[in-house]
Amino acid sequence: MARRIDTDVLIVGGGPVGLTLGMDLARRGVEVMLVEMRAPGEPPNGRCNVVSARTMEAFRRLDIAGAVRDAGLPAEYPNDVAIRTTATGIEFARIRIPCRAERYTAKVGPDTWWPTPEPPHRINQIYLEPVLFAAAAAAPGLRILNRTQVSSFQRHADGVLAVARNLARGSTHEILARYVVGCDGAHSEVRRAIGATLSGDAALMRAQSTYVRAPALLDMMPSKAWAIDCINPRSRGLIFAIDGLEKWIVHKFVELDQSFTSDREQSVREILGVPRCFAFEVLGQEDWIGRRLIASRFRERRIFLCGDAAHIWVPFAAYGMNAGIADAMNLSWMLAASIKGWAHPSLLDAYEIERRPITDQVSRHAMNIALNWNKRYGPVPDDIEQPGPEGEAVRSRVGRLAYDIAVAGFCCGGLNFGYFYEGSPVIAYDGEAPPCYTLYDFKQSTVPGCRTPHLWLRDGRSLYDALGPDFTLLRFDPKIDVSVLANSAKRRGVPMEVLDVDADEAAALYPYKLLLSRPDQHVAWRGDMPPHDCMALIDRVRGATARMQLNG
Repeated sequence: MARRIDTDVLIVGGGPVGLTLGMDLARRGVEVMLVEMRAPGEPPNGRCNVVSARTMEAFRRLDIAGAVRDAGLPAEYPNDVAIRTTATGIEFARIRIPCRAERYTAKVGPDTWWPTPEPPHRINQIYLEPVLFAAAAAAPGLRILNRTQVSSFQRHADGVLAVARNLARGSTHEILARYVVGCDGAHSEVRRAIGATLSGDAALMRAQSTYVRAPALLDMMPSKAWAIDCINPRSRGLIFAIDGLEKWIVHKFVELDQSFTSDREQSVREILGVPRCFAFEVLGQEDWIGRRLIASRFRERRIFLCGDAAHIWVPFAAYGMNAGIADAMNLSWMLAASIKGWAHPSLLDAYEIERRPITDQVSRHAMNIALNWNKRYGPVPDDIEQPGPEGEAVRSRVGRLAYDIAVAGFCCGGLNFGYFYEGSPVIAYDGEAPPCYTLYDFKQSTVPGCRTPHLWLRDGRSLYDALGPDFTLLRFDPKIDVSVLANSAKRRGVPMEVLDVDADEAAALYPYKLLLSRPDQHVAWRGDMPPHDCMALIDRVRGATARMQLNG
């Protein structure tokens, strides 16, 4: 007879998205069961190379930002992006990005001006995932079952009964969960189980990725760099330093109508710029197609999709894994609110309403980078490697174009901070349109649906460190009486803290005297006085009312 386990939330898939969701739910007092097919410590796929600033902010709330920041490349290793003919060839442009040791203090570079307590971190998933797994394994309320596969679901009115099989022993057990979240990747079985289908652009580009160990390579390079964009007539490639010593991931890109050479190692040598006699070891390899596909739905009743299970796209602009973690941080507080009883059931409708349009927005940004990289270069000039003034002129021209494309993709502030939730039933809009954003550019805004603007408080703290774990009412004039609003939240059981912020500190960013920040640090409402019907606002943000104007 199968053993029975009861839990609040069952998470299927233990990659970065599932682990982050599990930790945040556990932090909110929710019992979580996470199942993962791999064994504990089994190396993950090394495709992801960046933890975005928004993800680092989430890790800061989970108290693991320091551990994540300490992993990966050596502290002094440059995080720059070099643009060269080959990895060992002529460099003709460079994007300056601070190394880990200078990440919090650097003031020069295209991403050092961002309004955040946690700038991005360049780290491969090979090093990131063990940090997340260790933190998740130690989290109270979170249980991980490795080498386990969910084989079927039975839906019930008040939960989902899953059958799980231990892949090592062959034994099965049942897991009864109030909710299930599929974080099981691009080939998601959970997505299939709920009948969701993928649509979009099935093929944009082709890539050949090779993970290599090359101990002699670093000494042959003109200088160190985290990423090297290689442009020559033979091969178009992108290289990432994995350990700062001897391990590298080499990506070769081709158009859809082109085929890869059968000599994979020769392609790697052409990108590295090394002779046939140069020795390296292939540690792993993968051929893949860049796509832009979004699931037809992110939810069926008590079953949800997050991350690659919900959306797949070209992993440029570092917004594959990071978009999935943004999904998780949006869904987490809504699930916790429903489980704890203070949310109306319709709050969970907001997850797909909010996140699905965002994935469409950011996936198109990522897609445009891929198209730019493949098309705006045009044919690589045959004389790009030529020495002397003529070759230098060609490299200068190509370098300017390559820099503009690459800086938007590698330092994508707009993608991190510019997106907003539009048309959500749990946000009180007031008629003002949010500012537009590009891949690179953005403007902080208090328009409902936008990210709560960040600022540094006079005492040196980040505003985000002062926010409560759930709703926080920011008050910029302590004379305003907010007791009715606070009492309305208390009567509905909605956890809300009041935070007084010096008006002079916030004047440039916060034009209104009150702002309600959600648990995921997006603006739920703003006004100069509490709304006339405070209970209506509280019911709105917990999912219990239809859309209405609530400005006081």
